Amino acid sequence: MATYLDFEQKIKEIQEDIVAAQIRHDEHAVGILEKTLDKEVLKTYKNLSDFQKLQLARHQDRPYALDYINLIMRNKYEIHGDRHFGDDAAIVCFLGYIGEEKVIVIGEQKGRGTKNKLKRNFGMPHPEGYRKALRAAKMAEKFNIPLLMLIDTPGAYPGLGAEERNQSEAIARNLLELAELDTQTVSVVIGEGGSGGALAIGVADKLAMMRYSVFSVISPEGCSAILWNDPTKAEAATNAMKITSQDLKELNLIDDVLDEPLIGAHRDKDKSAEVIAEYFLKSLEELRSMTSQERMDARYEKLMRAGAYSE
Repeated sequence: MATYLDFEQKIKEIQEDIVAAQIRHDEHAVGILEKTLDKEVLKTYKNLSDFQKLQLARHQDRPYALDYINLIMRNKYEIHGDRHFGDDAAIVCFLGYIGEEKVIVIGEQKGRGTKNKLKRNFGMPHPEGYRKALRAAKMAEKFNIPLLMLIDTPGAYPGLGAEERNQSEAIARNLLELAELDTQTVSVVIGEGGSGGALAIGVADKLAMMRYSVFSVISPEGCSAILWNDPTKAEAATNAMKITSQDLKELNLIDDVLDEPLIGAHRDKDKSAEVIAEYFLKSLEELRSMTSQERMDARYEKLMRAGAYSE
């Protein structure tokens, strides 16, 4: 059963009417209702607020990293463990092919259903997850394999065990190593990009976001709790924080916005996966036209021009 958000109720009603007309074999009514649906979809999704986009980024049916990996990769083999402590299921790493290109894909995985969410720790990686990601990235560098990273996390896990195993060092190490990694790298925010948990696999030659994804230093709920001591003001915080893909593109903090289906990636997973694969292959072609030094210089310039200051 499809899950509809509050602002999608009219769309839900029209789709239910279409199903009823199809059961009655009333093709004339189906045709009229489908045109009505197209107009309602355009009207609804062309005028989304930032908070509604946040809801879509967190939609329970939205494709996760493994959904995309299974759709775009073939002959894939999973890479496990960080060779220091353990294997964190909140980050998955695969070696395989996208099209004819041999690639390594790293993704943050939230999990579906209570049992799987617990296994994946709700997409909040421990230090060993980031160290596993770095091991896979260094393998990509060693064998000159391009790297695709899929960001989707509310943030790095803040628990006692994670702190004991040096969560901040693991994230900082990834920032340093990925900034210097000598292979082609592309990172895509597919859902929720939260703080250092997202940055740890977000330093790349190309950083893009799906149309209905978000990227922020803190969750809107956390922001409203700190600023107003009231986590219920998350909508106001969302509108003020500029965390949508369109906002970040205008601020030159990301390279591209990927046009997932207007009705959301969860309504057309195949098309959304196709968009990611095409962007990755196109970016790879562009990056390969540059020398290693040119690519590293461009990466450095991009990182250094983030933000602004005045004297």
